[in-house]
Amino acid sequence: MTTPPQVSFVTITEDQAGQRIDNFLLTYLKGVPKSHIYRILRTGEVRANKGRIKQTYRLVEGDIIRVPPVQVSETVHTEPPKSAVEVLKNSILYEDGGLLIINKPSGMAVHGGSGLSFGVIEGLRALFPNLPNLELVHRLDRDTSGCLMISKKSSVLRQLHEQLREGTMRKSYLALVQGYWEARVREVNAPLKKNILQSGERVVRVNVEGKPAVTKFQVLQRFADATLVKAMPVTGRTHQIRVHATHAQHPIAGDDKYGNEDFDRKLRPYGLKRLFLHAAELQVSVGGKAIEVTAPLPAELQQLLEKLEP
Repeated sequence: MTTPPQVSFVTITEDQAGQRIDNFLLTYLKGVPKSHIYRILRTGEVRANKGRIKQTYRLVEGDIIRVPPVQVSETVHTEPPKSAVEVLKNSILYEDGGLLIINKPSGMAVHGGSGLSFGVIEGLRALFPNLPNLELVHRLDRDTSGCLMISKKSSVLRQLHEQLREGTMRKSYLALVQGYWEARVREVNAPLKKNILQSGERVVRVNVEGKPAVTKFQVLQRFADATLVKAMPVTGRTHQIRVHATHAQHPIAGDDKYGNEDFDRKLRPYGLKRLFLHAAELQVSVGGKAIEVTAPLPAELQQLLEKLEP
């Protein structure tokens, strides 16, 4: 282990402005586990202009950021295996000079940390070593597949973050949920609050003290004991679709955190091996150009649907 000798102070440039402090630190402190970065934010060791900040703070040009000395594990710099890099190469759905959109595989985290030596962003940086400014625009849960955006330029990152904040970006997901979803239930509006369990696991609950969260739902196909729905998050809270589906008493198939074990057990003979949640469609605008991307449903999920009784 190596330890930087002292606190460092970073002056934010125009190119760095607009991004969240946690995203900035994940890049600036390459090799530091994500859990440690969030810890130094929670404890106030990271400061902007001598003041405490939250992980959601957005950098402003000229900010002076205090970064404490941290331990960097050399093992975190493990090169992603070539097989994983090849999978990512074959998963690209859209690419231009400022943006990449991939069909993220289920089971692959968006970045390393918390015991993981690599994730999507590390794999893409290995695939595109000549693109030093690759950054995640947003996140998907590790077990969720589908459309994931990675910016190549800070200017594109700022544009897309603004669309996320203003709710002008359109995202839709496919989810197989338990039971008969009534067509009249088109929206779940329930505030969400993050909780950290003693084990360190992060769990999100519906709580009146939480942040506003809205998800729209549309019934696509009915089966004997399940419903395929399109979920369209209006807000972008952690685990939002999963928690809102469970709150509506229709947990998502394969959800080991918020789901129903009996429902999952019934679906295993049909081939259920993962969370049935897929980011299927994405509509954004970059530099005035409208971009629409669709990620096809993974074969294992499509085959499961074909085996279910209509």
